[in-house]
Amino acid sequence: MDLDAFDELLTPRGQRALAEAVELVGTDPVAAATKLRKTYDAALTSAALTQAGLRERARAKFGEDAGRMYFTPHGLEQSTRTEVAEHRARRLAGTRADAPPQGLGVAGALPAGASPAGASLHGLRVVDACCGVGGDFLALARAGCTVAAVDTDPLTVAVARANADALGLGGRVTVSVGDAAEVRPEEYDVLFADPARRTSRGRTFDPMAYSPPWPVVLDLVSRASRACVKVAPGIPYEFIPEGAEAEWVSYKGEVKEAALWIGQEGARRRATLLPGGHTLAPTGAEAPVGPAGRYVYEPDGAAIRAHLVGEVSEIVNGRLLDPMIAYITGDDLIDTPWATRYEIESVLPFSGKKLRAALRERQVGNVTIKKRGSAVDIERLRSDLRLNGEKSATIILTRILDKPSVIICDTSPPA
Repeated sequence: MDLDAFDELLTPRGQRALAEAVELVGTDPVAAATKLRKTYDAALTSAALTQAGLRERARAKFGEDAGRMYFTPHGLEQSTRTEVAEHRARRLAGTRADAPPQGLGVAGALPAGASPAGASLHGLRVVDACCGVGGDFLALARAGCTVAAVDTDPLTVAVARANADALGLGGRVTVSVGDAAEVRPEEYDVLFADPARRTSRGRTFDPMAYSPPWPVVLDLVSRASRACVKVAPGIPYEFIPEGAEAEWVSYKGEVKEAALWIGQEGARRRATLLPGGHTLAPTGAEAPVGPAGRYVYEPDGAAIRAHLVGEVSEIVNGRLLDPMIAYITGDDLIDTPWATRYEIESVLPFSGKKLRAALRERQVGNVTIKKRGSAVDIERLRSDLRLNGEKSATIILTRILDKPSVIICDTSPPA
């Protein structure tokens, strides 16, 4: 889809084509294209079908808003999930980062779409230096900010502008074609930046290969009074600016992204769980190492990324099975959003033959395999086990004091 085709999509005729394309989502693509081509030219047909498919995919991130929004494939892939964007807007309002660390992180938790009393961002001027299709500035504008957004790609800018208008936020957002390096963050209250993390070869995990590259991002940050920079969860620690807070965000148990906060009061590291709104910051806790107990706890990935395994271990009154691996064991039955709990049946030195015999003895035919610190190929192991029982189990492949081990867990669902 090029810019001319997208502009045509916004006309009354284009809107009719898009509405018809939406009705054809899920049907045979050749038949759908053939049907639309009876009324519309090839370029508009392609644009409408592409947009209809992107809207369907976007529902996972944008919910009902996706049905009114516009996307590019790359823009959808990089765009922020609505719940995460709203969380950041609340943090800018000062409702989250100032809260003291809590053991369970539940104090002050807010529903994903809620706006807390007194948390309006009305009048706050934000510059979005690499706006993409607008997922972040939409949340900021809804919270009351006025946003000046820029992107280098004219098509992406047109899509972002259309999204602001489609959601009734055009009066609070201006979108223009521009180079992030030329943004003047000192003229705004807050800088937001979401540098592109894809190259012609695919996704990149090297901040120096971001667009704009990391030195440009750091220059923008150095001139901003407050800033929030979205980065990949695997960002190397050495790239985190001095004095910044690095926050890792997990949504329904999956680490989605990290954000660097500059000029905002907070901890050096933080993990946040959405949609619950739980937050965890360093307390100085250090996890002891000890033998397997009754349970094994698997910390949420955000806590692991934020190096807060010690804090999670303290919450569950646990200890590490191995000092270098983030599996916690304990004897107490403790519910926490920060870890998934499994009851231990057996801990064995790893041997495919012995594991197969143990599972067959338990009549296990379906197994969930988890691993950390193990070089075992999971799919090959699954094939080699050749199980055919009626029960299910979870097994954990790991290393315990440098010895390859397997933990067989109770067949009941984990906490």
